[in-house]
Amino acid sequence: MSTQTLSLYHLVRKPKISIEKAPLLIMLHGYGSNEEDLFSFAEELPDELFIISLRAPYPMPPYGNAWYAIHWDNNDGKFSDDVQAVASREKISGFIDEAIETYPVDPENVTLLGFSQGCILSFSVALSYPEKVKNVIGLSGYINTGIIKEGYQNNDFSKLSIYSSHGSSDQVIPVTWARNTKPFLDSMKIENSYSEFPVGHGVAPQNFFELKKWLEKRL
Repeated sequence: MSTQTLSLYHLVRKPKISIEKAPLLIMLHGYGSNEEDLFSFAEELPDELFIISLRAPYPMPPYGNAWYAIHWDNNDGKFSDDVQAVASREKISGFIDEAIETYPVDPENVTLLGFSQGCILSFSVALSYPEKVKNVIGLSGYINTGIIKEGYQNNDFSKLSIYSSHGSSDQVIPVTWARNTKPFLDSMKIENSYSEFPVGHGVAPQNFFELKKWLEKRL
């Protein structure tokens, strides 16, 4: 099922079991991809989940979308368009509110699952608005502190849990960037785990099995 009635175009997989207030899982795809990408493994995720897969707001002709532009030729170290990234952060935050109003989901049980650019945005939304997000599954991304809401250090992260993973031979986002995730989250006293798998910029089968188990324990 797809819908355009809310602010971001998205696909929906309703829970496979009857549940009054379903835990909500929102998927955020990577740069140049679309809402079909992560949605392809929605069927493998827990039956009680209400799953929404979002399409990023910036079109990339001829097909695909992005959460923000990437400047491949930039030489001042600013590869990501942080202004667009912050705008997307706010769109996702607003969409969470819309989804809670529109669909029969539990506002206290929201999980973000993001890959690559979608992972970077998932971290940004959760660290900016931890009151809206219970769990984050961040795949093949990193924490960009430049796109987290100012003053985030004072937020209450006591209900937030984060799973992150990365391919040890990722040639798109260096694994060294991802290895900063756990120490950063530890310093914020956020419950988290970090795993590496011997793959490139993608999700290994054993990675999927591990994140699914991690999520099942927290629903």
